[in-house]
Amino acid sequence: MTLETPALRHFCDLNVELGPIREMGPGRAGQRRIIPIIGGRVEGPEISGQVLNLGADWQTIFADGLAELDTRYAIETDDGAIIEVLNYGLRHGPAEVLADVAAGKDVPPDAYYMRTHARLETGDARYAWVNRTLFVGTGARFASAVKVSLFALE
Repeated sequence: MTLETPALRHFCDLNVELGPIREMGPGRAGQRRIIPIIGGRVEGPEISGQVLNLGADWQTIFADGLAELDTRYAIETDDGAIIEVLNYGLRHGPAEVLADVAAGKDVPPDAYYMRTHARLETGDARYAWVNRTLFVGTGARFASAVKVSLFALE
């Protein structure tokens, strides 16, 4: 018996503004760094608001160039709800492409792999459904921002 393939529904696009990278040095698994999340905007068919100036992406960069992305931040919707975002992902690609991404160059998002899975949580009854929904995302890194498109897994 094969179960149905889940559908994806576009939830939002997150345009996340980043502060300067803070290099931590080598960790147990690879190079560690922290990238502050300092603001941004969220827009989608079911939500709009701002990315709050708090949170960070705690990254591990492995020897083969794989970046493990581990972010925690919050958004405030235009109607006043606070929603926590925990987003875990992977970014990898050809070494020369990743070098251009790291240098802040404009790299087409389809030149490398950046995928995430997210958990959202809120105490606001208007958005309580996000507490019971899984999200997956595609992403792109720019010089001082990240864009993530989140999709509800139905």
